[in-house]
Amino acid sequence: MARTICTLGMFIIDSFDFRDEEGNITGRTQEEAIGGGGTYCVVGARIWLSSTDIGMIIDRGTDFPPHIQHKLDSFGSYMWLFRDRTDGSPTLRALNAYKGESREFKYMSSKIHVYPKDFEGTLLARPKYLHMCTIAERATRVLQEIREVEGWHPVLVYEPFEGACTPEEYPKLAAIMSDIDILSPNAEEALRMLEIPLPVTTTKVEEAATAFIKAGVKMCVIIRCAGLGAYALETGASDRGFWTPAFWAEKDIAKIVDVTGAGNSFLGGLSAGLAKSGGDVKEAVLYASVSASFTIEQSGLPTVIQNSSPPGKELWNGDDPYRRLEDLRSRTNG
Repeated sequence: MARTICTLGMFIIDSFDFRDEEGNITGRTQEEAIGGGGTYCVVGARIWLSSTDIGMIIDRGTDFPPHIQHKLDSFGSYMWLFRDRTDGSPTLRALNAYKGESREFKYMSSKIHVYPKDFEGTLLARPKYLHMCTIAERATRVLQEIREVEGWHPVLVYEPFEGACTPEEYPKLAAIMSDIDILSPNAEEALRMLEIPLPVTTTKVEEAATAFIKAGVKMCVIIRCAGLGAYALETGASDRGFWTPAFWAEKDIAKIVDVTGAGNSFLGGLSAGLAKSGGDVKEAVLYASVSASFTIEQSGLPTVIQNSSPPGKELWNGDDPYRRLEDLRSRTNG
C-alpha cells in the first residue's frame, strides 16, 4: 500500500558555532542536532499519522551518531529508508555559524539529492502527497520523473528554496507553476520574488497569493507569515482567501524557542491534514499550524511519548495535538 506522504528533502546533521559580534567564542554550546527540511516535514506529518503512512530516504554515513539514530527511531523506524554510504563518505553535515544575531549556513560534506526514481522498488514508491523544497531547475527534473511513472499523480507540495526566491529566478518557477498543486513560500520570499517591497503586510501577502494563482498554481497557494499566521487562496476562489492564526500568538512569545524547521513542519502537517480531511484546505491549515507550534517550542525536533491513559495515545512535548487542534479551531471559528 502506498505511503500517504513522502519528502524529497534531505537529512542533515547540524553542528553549531556561537560567537559574539567581535567574533569571540561565547559560552553557548549545542550538541549535534537533526536538521534538514525533509526531516522536519515528515515529523510534522508524523504528529497526525502513523509512521507507516510517511516516508523519507536518509543517506547514512559510518559517522552516524547513536543519539541521532535513537531520536529518529523514537518517531517510528518505518518512516526512514536508510541508504548506507558504502564508500566511507560521511553523512551530510552543515555548520550553523552565529555571529551575534546573524547566522551563516554552509554544507560541510557532499550532498546527495533524492528524486522520485529513488522511491521506485521500495516501500516508499508512489506516495499520495510528495513534498519538496528545492530550486525550480531541480523541480523540473522531479516533474519529469513523475510523468515517467505510469498511473502516479501525487499532490505536489512545493516549498521554494529560500536562496532561489529572487526576481531573477522567478521566471523559472513561473514556467512550472501549472504542474504545482500547492505552492507555499514564506511571506518575505513571496514578496521578494514578485518585487513587492517590504515590510510584510496582510494586503501585500494577499496580493502575492493572487499573483501566484494567476500564474497557474493548480490547487492553492499558502503563504506562511510567522506570527501573522498563514494566508491561503484556492484556485477558483475569486480572491476570497482566508487567514489562519499562528497557534502561538505574540502574547505567547515565551513559548517560542527556535523557529528552525517551522515552515517545513507546517507543510508536513498540511499534507497530513489534507489526507485526513479529504482535501479540505481550510481544515488542513489548522493541522499545519499545530505541527509548527510543536516544532518551535525547543531547539531541534519535538519529542513524542506513548501515554498510558488511554493506552497508545501519543503526546508531543507532553501535550495532545488534538487538544491544540480544537483550541485553534475554536479561535478560528469564533
